[in-house]
Amino acid sequence: MFEEFKKFAMRGNVIDMAVGVIIGGAFGKIVSSLVSDVIMPPIGMAMGKVNFTDLFIALNGKEYATLEAAKKAGAPVLAYGTFMQTVLDFLILAFVVFLMVRQINKLTPEPEPAPEPRVCPYCKSEIPDDATRCPHCTSQLE
Repeated sequence: MFEEFKKFAMRGNVIDMAVGVIIGGAFGKIVSSLVSDVIMPPIGMAMGKVNFTDLFIALNGKEYATLEAAKKAGAPVLAYGTFMQTVLDFLILAFVVFLMVRQINKLTPEPEPAPEPRVCPYCKSEIPDDATRCPHCTSQLE
């Protein structure tokens, strides 16, 4: 079983997938930082100095100055600002992945279309290209 697992793990596509997952995780952190540190602060300033991570609703009805204060008090909270930031993270990440896949598809050559199969003019069966007689109806081919 160990030998079979080793053979499976050493196949190229498994290693490629592992590298992709690692790079994808690191790229996700970069996008999260871009959103929280670069994109959200100007949006917050434009909306009247709003910090999106502090947008929340305390479900116990009490008032708290910040989300952190509400969490320290053990209050149940609906942290919709953090959710909005996470959705924006996802949208930016999805858009960047779309752009990358689009670019890769442009660089990847189109596979040549498969040739049309040869068809017997008598019985309309598919036949090999080098056949001189149809294997289905035994007609002589040109």
